Amino acid sequence: MNPVVGLDVTKGESQVQAFLDQSKPYGKSFSMKHTKEELDQFLDFLKEVEEVAGQMPMVILESTGHYHSPVIQYLEEQGILYILLNRIISYQAKMSSLRKVKTDAIDAYQLCVLYYKEDFEPHKIRGIQLLDLRNLSIQQEIVTNMYVEAKLQFHTILDQVFPEYRKVFGDLYSKVSLLMLKEYPTSGAVLTAGESRLAESVIEFCPRRSGEWAWEKANKLMDSASRNPFQKNVYESHVINLRMYIELLFHYQGHPSDLEDRIVALANELEEYKIIQSIPGIGEKIAATIISEIGEIDRFNHPKKLVALDPSVHSSGKFTATINRITKRGSSRLRHSLYLAVLCGIRSSRNKKLKAFYDKKKSEGKPAKVSIVACMNKLLHWIYALLSRKEAFLDLA
Repeated sequence: MNPVVGLDVTKGESQVQAFLDQSKPYGKSFSMKHTKEELDQFLDFLKEVEEVAGQMPMVILESTGHYHSPVIQYLEEQGILYILLNRIISYQAKMSSLRKVKTDAIDAYQLCVLYYKEDFEPHKIRGIQLLDLRNLSIQQEIVTNMYVEAKLQFHTILDQVFPEYRKVFGDLYSKVSLLMLKEYPTSGAVLTAGESRLAESVIEFCPRRSGEWAWEKANKLMDSASRNPFQKNVYESHVINLRMYIELLFHYQGHPSDLEDRIVALANELEEYKIIQSIPGIGEKIAATIISEIGEIDRFNHPKKLVALDPSVHSSGKFTATINRITKRGSSRLRHSLYLAVLCGIRSSRNKKLKAFYDKKKSEGKPAKVSIVACMNKLLHWIYALLSRKEAFLDLA
């Protein structure tokens, strides 16, 4: 017999369906909450299926963001083999069914049916170190995006309160600039304080600079307040929001660099990190993202399985589309990192091999974007080969 247990995972619980063999469902589908008690009961159920079928069943489930995490961790701790499916595969299987019925019980049943149709390999457990690196890289991207969004909102409010303030400091987001704006957010506040008080505040917020520099900034601030179109602040809510966004900017400013330091420190412990960095055009940040997304290279038997980079094809009858985008499957973060690595590599011929390949594609009449995608595929093959052989890159064009 070839037993399997399908799990349709949702937030906090899963629907369970077992098969002893193809076309031989075992028992009725049931719900299991993701608690220690019910996961232990699920383990007892797996052992029950093992007794009946003569071997421990394979567990098959979809990748569902983070909802499957407690189940996966429990299975790994118990040494249970499992298959973690890309949702695209299971979705296509569901859409091929003539019956358009969607319930958790049916989804768990369909996962078992799919198991017998396809030749899936058990999921290979990733190392904690690489998963930590991936989590930190993702968190850095999230915090950076939040920081950018806070900047945009800050600009929106500043444009409605004190747009002329941008001309005072060279760096609008420097500590002294944000502290001065928080203390004197309107033209009225600046003009009431006066140049002398403003200079004292600049010295207080930035003691490492000279008094002459502080007076210069105080004078610029007075001029900006005089030119500001909003001489009277009508909306107190704008000032409240402006100060709130200044606090948010201070909060976010320290996090990306701290996360980056942690990422680099963790990545430096990995041999793969140094191998990828040997490729011209790939720096610390891009290398860390690539290695965290790929993980252990022995999980893949071909470079194309790392990420889908094939151009989509749309052809029907005599019509063939001339504008085709990349098929957006696999890791978007890995695709983006490869794209940046290619741009860095071909710029100023930093990567001679890659630049020669890019020029070759261009000479064949390929558009720039198509040539770049071809370079991304080439780079992916190089990365796969280098990591498999544990060799450094030799850039001899």
